[in-house]
Amino acid sequence: MHTQQTIASNLYSIGAERLALLGKHHKILMQGYLEGFIDETALSDSALKKLMAARIVWRPSEQQPLMLRPLVSELIASMVSDENRRQVNADVAERLVQIRNRVQAYREAQHKGDYSVAELQLQRLTEQVHDLSGQFEEAIDSLWNRLNSDFGFVRSLNDKIRENERAQQQLRRLLDGLALLDFNELIELAEGNNHLRKLLVSQLQTQLSDHHGSLLEVQKRLIELLAKFRQQQSRSLLINNMVAYLRQHPAYSPADYPNRTPVPVLFNQAAPIKLQAAAALDRASDRQILAALVQQLPHQPKTLITEHQSANFSEVLVNEEIAAHQQALKQDVENFYLEVIDNSESVSALTYLKTQNLPWDGEIWLYQILADYQSLPRDEQKMFSLRNEETPASASNQLMLISDIHIRLRVF
Repeated sequence: MHTQQTIASNLYSIGAERLALLGKHHKILMQGYLEGFIDETALSDSALKKLMAARIVWRPSEQQPLMLRPLVSELIASMVSDENRRQVNADVAERLVQIRNRVQAYREAQHKGDYSVAELQLQRLTEQVHDLSGQFEEAIDSLWNRLNSDFGFVRSLNDKIRENERAQQQLRRLLDGLALLDFNELIELAEGNNHLRKLLVSQLQTQLSDHHGSLLEVQKRLIELLAKFRQQQSRSLLINNMVAYLRQHPAYSPADYPNRTPVPVLFNQAAPIKLQAAAALDRASDRQILAALVQQLPHQPKTLITEHQSANFSEVLVNEEIAAHQQALKQDVENFYLEVIDNSESVSALTYLKTQNLPWDGEIWLYQILADYQSLPRDEQKMFSLRNEETPASASNQLMLISDIHIRLRVF
């Protein structure tokens, strides 16, 4: 116990001394962060030695000037939200190894009855678990800051697209890191201990669920921005190409396409508007003109009436033919169901269609079989057992397409 107090006292004194060094030389260190190197002339020899001994500054080689340590630069970048230099450590595997070792040390101390050491190990374990969750939280904040800063201030669309890809790569790394957390393993580590179960399972699962939700929102935002950037890029490319063409052909002038008889397909997208007019019977001043126009109208010949009637008769014949076609299809489907009733085994709809040489399309045939089955009462539907042969539409589309139907009579 006395040894642990001595170690803690030494750590306290060393940490306080080095934090005081950061505060004492804060202006020079911040200037070195912005410029990339430390001005040695602004520091005394003793101050330089103390800063190097405290692992705050270092010299990569003899030919290079003094620079801030990477961890110190990362600390400053995190505090000032400098996303250009901020690097998020996503080594989740190393954190999990530390948590497993800390749990083992905690259990060994409990087994020996050294409860003060066990309490210290539990405190360290709590810090490591919170550090693991805070690590993801810092990374998500970094992504949001990148969305709100880097995309708005880069010079070109290509730079924005590259920043988007960089953010998506970091997002994928974070999702891979979250996937490393196996809660079944964490439950086994807890082994019924209430403190460990609350720390490693309950709290961590709630925090990681929040992180998953935040990453989902970031991913949606990235996809929206990428689509917007691609659209802007295509428009910018069209304008730049048009500008380049006008530079090569200074005398170019657009043609009057609407007044040309053969309009190019690119401009002739809309259907022509048919002008319509009607007689204004409410205008008394035009009655004489309308009466003269009516008198000049030719009489409708009988042949037109005959053609109109024949057209109606043809339409009736077409409707009767469609009705007869549908009735024949329904009759064949009924015969198929009778075949199912007479057969004790499952009957394939497409096999029956081919063996009977029926003239129906396979898709229409399957649709009509399902429609007749759905039109049956509930009690009669229970008499049949349907099994669909389904295949996905494509590798990227999980829509299931019915390729065949097997129907058999249930045996009660």
